[in-house]
Amino acid sequence: MPRARRSFLTDFTTHQRRLGAPTRLEGIVVFPALAAHDLDAMRASVFFDGPKRHSKLTRYWILLILSALIAAAGVVADSTATVIGAMIVAPLMVPIQGVMLAVVTADRANLARSIGLVIGGALSAIAVGYFVGLMVLNDVVGQTNTQVASRVSPRLVDLLAALATGMVGSTALARRDITDTLPGVAIAISLVPPLSVVGLTLESGAGNEALGALLLFVTNVAAMLATGTVVMAVSGAHRLAERRSPIGGLNRRNADAVVAVMLLGVGVPLALSSIAVTRATAKVVAVEEISAEWAEDVGWHVVEVVTEADDVVIRVEGGIPAPETDDLEHLLTDRGIDTDNVRVELRPRATIDLGT
Repeated sequence: MPRARRSFLTDFTTHQRRLGAPTRLEGIVVFPALAAHDLDAMRASVFFDGPKRHSKLTRYWILLILSALIAAAGVVADSTATVIGAMIVAPLMVPIQGVMLAVVTADRANLARSIGLVIGGALSAIAVGYFVGLMVLNDVVGQTNTQVASRVSPRLVDLLAALATGMVGSTALARRDITDTLPGVAIAISLVPPLSVVGLTLESGAGNEALGALLLFVTNVAAMLATGTVVMAVSGAHRLAERRSPIGGLNRRNADAVVAVMLLGVGVPLALSSIAVTRATAKVVAVEEISAEWAEDVGWHVVEVVTEADDVVIRVEGGIPAPETDDLEHLLTDRGIDTDNVRVELRPRATIDLGT
């Protein structure tokens, strides 16, 4: 690059940083450089300290309990709209972002306070879900509830979505001109509904499903912390904090390492879950194809092929008499499918004209 152009780019970038405008490198926007007032605004948004600490804490706990109640009711009613409403009301994203900003700025006091609010809020949401489950006659589990089923088997794609959503949320925190995206971030990151599912499934005795929903919550939290730490570091928040010498003495490198380990820690079970889901899906597709051919041969038709717990259930319907299933079992075995976990439900159908 010619010296004159390089000098111009250097002077232009320095000027942009002084103005707090987006930093540019050869015409490409990298990220807005933060000014001191930006850091103050972010601290005021996510930290529960200062003269308004009491009102912030009161608002947090009121909204948390109400959002947990709304989420639990929405899950029990299997209502997507109600669950979305709970996502928007839920305030859990604020202390999670507080943890992230405290790590970046090496603020030990606010880090401890934010972690306490995240853990306390999560436990409270689980307790609310468990309490709501006590008032429901039927078990709220994935087999009978789509809201539960969609949250108890997280996969690597959920981590990818959480990372992207966390990036948007952190960017919205750093840039006030895009804060209108926060409702969408709250819906996409889904913090309180998985915790409600944990409480409801625990009350129903479905421990494995509760662990799956808890893994989804931890995945979302880890993704928010990881992407937020990167965004804040790129924007220069840690340099601003170092110049202002905040009280606390937190080792930022150790904290970053903990976040990275947390992210890797959720990646392993998510990968295993993804593999299990992929295998289960392939098995269902194969069973559906074979059972459809068999049903056509015997004059019946397949209503659906679904998974229930560890079983694949084939529901077929047709006229009387019901067909024998030996041929179906042989067909499945020939394709290498273990029939010990395959169940066939025959639904005979007959039409009778009364009065003739």
